[in-house]
Amino acid sequence: MPTGAPALLDRWNALLIRCGATADPAPYGRDLLGRWAEPQRRYHTTAHLTAVLDHVDALAGYAENPDAVLLAAWFHDAVYRPDRSENEERSAQLAARALREAGLAEESTAEVVRLVRLTASHHPEPGDRNGEVLCDADLAVLGGPPEAYAAYAAAVREEYGFVPDDAFRTGRAAVLRQLLDLPALYRTPAARERFGTAARANLFAELTALT
Repeated sequence: MPTGAPALLDRWNALLIRCGATADPAPYGRDLLGRWAEPQRRYHTTAHLTAVLDHVDALAGYAENPDAVLLAAWFHDAVYRPDRSENEERSAQLAARALREAGLAEESTAEVVRLVRLTASHHPEPGDRNGEVLCDADLAVLGGPPEAYAAYAAAVREEYGFVPDDAFRTGRAAVLRQLLDLPALYRTPAARERFGTAARANLFAELTALT
């Protein structure tokens, strides 16, 4: 198991039991941790999972159902292949299968699946408090110190190592512009205050370097 996996597995087990699972949560947690440790990952690793879970915990007061957001965090990049475009949808389908099999209520499962799909756009509708917390937690990396952001960007480039430089620059620039064009990068007041200014500076700096 990857570094930190026992502690993560404990967090998963407690969460799934709290959410009403009728099956042993451990096999599902081990499967997820195995997915997050796949060799093609450089940024989308258990370190990213841990960071998102921690940010969700910090922003939990803004969510309607913090546990549903935590479950969505566990699944949001559980299926990740850099050469494919349907990762969020496949992750959502995995969540639906696993949570139903584990015995969670259909309403809870449906909310987790909806939230996982939302990470394809990071554009929650106004009033979607669960979606706002998940998206803010997932995008918190953009608002880190410049050196941390540079490490994140370098890890993303490694994941797309099979893409030629010119094509990567074009595609990455499009992603950065999409983020900058969002009505707001962060929706919760705490995330806006903590990450907003730094995130825009980091995104603009990377976009300038790419173009």
